[in-house]
Amino acid sequence: MRFRLTIFLGVLAWSGEALAHASERGHVLLLPTGHYLVGGALAVLASFLVLLLIPPAALDAIAAKRLKLFRVSDAPRIFVSLISFGVLIALVAAGLFGSRDPLSNPLPLVIWTLLWVGLSLVQSVFGNLWHWINPWSGPVRIVGLLTGKEAPFALAPRLAYWPAVALFFAFAWFELVYPAPSDPAILAQAVACYWIATFILMLAFGHEQWSARGEFLSVFFGMLSRFSIFERDEKGLLSLGWPGAKLWKAEALPLSGIAFLLLTLASVSFDGLSKTFFWLGGIGVNPLEYPGRSALACINTTGLLLAPLVLLSAYFLAVFIGEWLVSNRSTFRSSAGLLVWSIVPIAFAYHFSHYLTSLAVDGQYALKALSDPFALGWNLFGTSNMNVEAAIMMGHGPAWVVWNLQAAAIVGGHVLAVLVAHGLAFRLHPKNSDAVKSQIPLTVLMILYTVFGLWLLSTPTAG
Repeated sequence: MRFRLTIFLGVLAWSGEALAHASERGHVLLLPTGHYLVGGALAVLASFLVLLLIPPAALDAIAAKRLKLFRVSDAPRIFVSLISFGVLIALVAAGLFGSRDPLSNPLPLVIWTLLWVGLSLVQSVFGNLWHWINPWSGPVRIVGLLTGKEAPFALAPRLAYWPAVALFFAFAWFELVYPAPSDPAILAQAVACYWIATFILMLAFGHEQWSARGEFLSVFFGMLSRFSIFERDEKGLLSLGWPGAKLWKAEALPLSGIAFLLLTLASVSFDGLSKTFFWLGGIGVNPLEYPGRSALACINTTGLLLAPLVLLSAYFLAVFIGEWLVSNRSTFRSSAGLLVWSIVPIAFAYHFSHYLTSLAVDGQYALKALSDPFALGWNLFGTSNMNVEAAIMMGHGPAWVVWNLQAAAIVGGHVLAVLVAHGLAFRLHPKNSDAVKSQIPLTVLMILYTVFGLWLLSTPTAG
């Protein structure tokens, strides 16, 4: 008890107003942590046991249910993309010539809060909006119409998703390790360089081809949108379904696709881990004397490299043991490529839980900054003078709601992951007993990751 009180007082002494970008966490979960850890683990285990009683055909029938809504034309896509491109130019200009304060300049707030956090969550609910608003499809299409030429090159099949893996790692390193990811001028240069490089690659390999396998935001948002409740078919018909139901129809991913999905989850998990007293103590840093990002750049780069490798190894081991239990190791490759789609609900849950408090606070700063992008006293949207509610009340106020939303998301994401994995397993093993046995190791891994995620929400952090 004295140890917990000492940590609590230390955190209070260290805490102050959060002025960093969206990856920083706003508070420590001061709830009965043990109850949450045990309860979350039991909830995931119970979901697996309940699924044993449900016939596979019933699960397939439920997942296939769709409510047809209306048709959505793809015609406005170029126009919407051109608008996004214009907004991006304005944001880059604001980054170069606007305020130096990351909480007053709209570029860092839009990139780290509205795009990386907000749009990721929106995609998971409403579908692939990035397909419409990305800032490349319009300009690339215009160039194609003017020149009358198609992309001269084709991506080698053996590359698969490896370009997206490399680019996502570079993005994660810039966000989590680089000393000044929210510096408006530096971020503006990075965004401009990435847009130009991507534009050239899309002209070379084709917009659709590079978006599907190379442009990491398009790959990430596309995979995440499979969790959404809305589905649009090839004819433009929009339908409403169950969360994660589209994952049941997914095709097996190659090794590069598996690596990409697990990298997205591991990077967010490492972001939380790297700020914990546990991690800092393990690398010889006093959490109450946090030295800053520059001093930890080397060790955090190593950690960011190791995190996806550890998760990838654990995942492959769980799948291998599962196939060994059903004496069918010949299906290991297809099982690994298919079952990895069950990670999508977990990735969504971690994204939601990790960034929720920062989205609530930094989203308000974004509204202020967008009204006065160049710090000239403008009030374009009537929000430049709004008061930002940055304080989080203790007790049974908003913080209590936030804590429970985060914990519920972690547990709920893993429960849905078990459900998705269960459905995919029946595609690999039509025999019910084999499908169940093959899922035991993966369910154990999900239970352990549930405990790990809830622990990250509860443990003291610094930085």
